[in-house]
Amino acid sequence: MSRSLIVSASGIRGIVGRGLTPEVAVRYGAAFATHIAAGARRRGHVLIGRDSRVSGSVLLDAVSAGVRAVGLDVCDLGIVATPTGLLAVEEDEAAVGGLLVTASHNPAPWNGFKLVAREGRFLSPAAGRDVQRRFEGEIEYAGSARMGERSAREGAGRAHVERILSLPIIDRELIASNAFHVALDCVRGAGAPIMLPLLESLGCRVSGLDLEPDGRFPRPPEPLVENLGRLSERVTEVGADVGFAVDPDVDRLALVDENGRPVGEDWTLALAVELVAAREPAPVVTNLSASRLIQDAADRVGVPLLRTPVAEANVVARMLEVGSSIGGEGNGGVIYGGLHLTRDAPLAAALILQFLAESRSTLGAVVDERASYRIVKRTISREGLGVEEALAAIAAAAPSGAELDRQDGIRLEWPDGSWIHARPSGTEPIFRIMAEAPREALADERADWVDALVRRAV
Repeated sequence: MSRSLIVSASGIRGIVGRGLTPEVAVRYGAAFATHIAAGARRRGHVLIGRDSRVSGSVLLDAVSAGVRAVGLDVCDLGIVATPTGLLAVEEDEAAVGGLLVTASHNPAPWNGFKLVAREGRFLSPAAGRDVQRRFEGEIEYAGSARMGERSAREGAGRAHVERILSLPIIDRELIASNAFHVALDCVRGAGAPIMLPLLESLGCRVSGLDLEPDGRFPRPPEPLVENLGRLSERVTEVGADVGFAVDPDVDRLALVDENGRPVGEDWTLALAVELVAAREPAPVVTNLSASRLIQDAADRVGVPLLRTPVAEANVVARMLEVGSSIGGEGNGGVIYGGLHLTRDAPLAAALILQFLAESRSTLGAVVDERASYRIVKRTISREGLGVEEALAAIAAAAPSGAELDRQDGIRLEWPDGSWIHARPSGTEPIFRIMAEAPREALADERADWVDALVRRAV
């Protein structure tokens, strides 16, 4: 395997033309199909799809060739949101798995693959390791008489919208009665084909920004506060009630309030938790990097909060274990078991509109009346960095009063509620440092302390 590929619980990612080439894509498709075929009780097809990245069509053709070359059929969904693809796998009785070509929020030069099990969930870590083992070993290709076929299917996005609208927790008439004006930023990813019909079905007026799904991102595609300046301007220009921003594969939703203020991705999950857990009380599950806001939301409705290592697969596994109805990641990724067990930005948008309709308040007012925290994010290149040495240095320097968690890198939480989380990224060649505190100065102080310890390991 090329060292420039990143393989993790979040899938496989690399820079196109370097570590990630069509040859690699063919082999990953074949390795995935061989894994799926070994565990399948019947013959079926693999659903494939992609986000809008410029390299997507070439890589989709390549992974399709790999799947077919070991004897499985493929059914092409075209450009689809990642949650749409997972839902399609779950609901297609003839599907034995799915393979989505996407690098999610990574910059434009990147692409990758997300591997989907028959149940419509990402592969477990153990299954992912089996695919990797097959990729690095010998692959038995089929003869010409056993090659798989390729077909296409339309309508997966429409089916996804209909499922969201049919959820008992979504009161379509109540939302429509508010006639929300939504400013929508899709960063030219796969979002518009599903977000527009969903919002329009909920009676919203939409002022769009970069809706063309051509993959030519006009800004860094991750929906972080610092990347939402144009959406903030659009909200104030048109007098929108709320701004929604999605990432290129539409599993994350970030919010901008009616005053044009980006409120941060963590508020998406916090408000969804408050809405859902009040109706369906059960433990809430999120990862170690999620904001204290999620704990506050769980406390507000009287349910426990459980934390897992970063990555959707880890959150989903714990949700299944404890019978959770709502969970997700603080990056704007909401997972609601009433629909399916994956992060889903269209679903999150419907839940946020339901919350606003029920609260009869604005997003800005809701945020202002709740406790606020300051979160600081730093990154350090992993080139030349001794990751284990850095983590050991942080653990050794941990104050006696701080609670230490080693599930995923190192997380320290102080009695005042401030915390840091330091870990190597699973999606980019960087080391991440996150710190949160009630005051920005304290969050910076915590982050500076960890940053200095890590840089000594370079």
